[in-house]
Amino acid sequence: MKIVHIVPGSGGTFYCQNCMRDSALVQALRKQDIDVVMVPMYLPMFTDGDPVGDDTPVFFGGINVWLQQQVPLFRRTPRWLDRMLDSKWMLKRAARMEGTTSAADLGPMTLSMINGTEGNQRKEVERLIEWLAEHEKPDAVHISNALLIGLAAEIKAKLDVPVICSLQDEDWWLDEIKAPYDQRCWDAIQLRIKDVDRFVAVSAWFAEKMSERLGIARDRIDVVHVGIDLAGYEQAPLAFDPPVLGYLSRMNEALGLDKLVDAFIELKKFQGLENLQLRATGGAVGADLKCVSNLRKKLANAGYADDAEFIEDFSREQRLAFLQSLSVMCVPVEQGEAFGTYIIESMAAGVPVVQPNVGAFPELIAATGGGVVYDDLVQTLKQLLTNPERSRELGQQGRASVLEYFSIEAMAQKMILIYSETLAK
Repeated sequence: MKIVHIVPGSGGTFYCQNCMRDSALVQALRKQDIDVVMVPMYLPMFTDGDPVGDDTPVFFGGINVWLQQQVPLFRRTPRWLDRMLDSKWMLKRAARMEGTTSAADLGPMTLSMINGTEGNQRKEVERLIEWLAEHEKPDAVHISNALLIGLAAEIKAKLDVPVICSLQDEDWWLDEIKAPYDQRCWDAIQLRIKDVDRFVAVSAWFAEKMSERLGIARDRIDVVHVGIDLAGYEQAPLAFDPPVLGYLSRMNEALGLDKLVDAFIELKKFQGLENLQLRATGGAVGADLKCVSNLRKKLANAGYADDAEFIEDFSREQRLAFLQSLSVMCVPVEQGEAFGTYIIESMAAGVPVVQPNVGAFPELIAATGGGVVYDDLVQTLKQLLTNPERSRELGQQGRASVLEYFSIEAMAQKMILIYSETLAK
């Protein structure tokens, strides 16, 4: 069985849950003797481990894709020029530019990509398919998310193999796009559902949501929770001297960092929490940097500048050390998410989580017992931060559940079954 996994890279500038999921899955599949090739799109991966072969090029390089969208001449440029623009050092610089990982103004380009060979990046689609046919000859192709669905028809037509499509947080990107392209993109994806043999959502909640929004029959969507590589996750001491409130995700307002800072300022006023510390990590790019700068100023004005730390390095080694320093972890995303890998990472270290009662968060916390969902952020955090015994109890329960059910090996086994069933059909 040979699987090609096509994934969009984020350039390594922020905590990208999809990138981490795909990278860990590919490495786990290889350990179980599955022949898997990871093919990056847009930007290099720069994730935990090194799942992309040195001889595997970056397809749909972010600079080329943008130029082909904006300037018709670049839809016909020679390959030598494309290779220069697709060099990893140029793409890494592009990843740090504002707007490259923000959807709002990228509606026309997103729609063009969803349209596949009917879009402005037709030559990129053809180049990818030619490379797969010549170098890899896969038995199946797994695309990382529904925004790449424009590739599916050409893959099936030219390679005659099934296509599996993961589903995780596409709605975040699509709903941020400015009208009328937001709905046009949803409609374009819906038209191409027939080109995919099997969908795999990361939670039951998101499977139901995407079934409803895209009109996918629910029995065509499998649910496979995200797993992580558990090596190195030791039980955090949860010392509470002082208590430390943590945040692990991309550092911006959309993911609730500003709300956590506001809650932190309020919590500092309660008896017993005067020494409370805040630690946040997960990367920032573009407008995120201004958000972090503004939050630093807010903390300084409140007199708590020395009690809060924003950590730039979020590599695997640094995340493991970061989690050891926490008492409670919270990423207050008001609209919820399809999963929340940071939840599983925190629980793997025995750190309890506090999450909004929305999205897939209730599903994950019910499955693990490693935290609580809230309606009132400040009061719920206060209850855990002032009750070390309860926090340790939740942390231990969450850690035990993650070690048993949320390993990347468990995820890989479920995906192997899906690949095998899809190929058998």
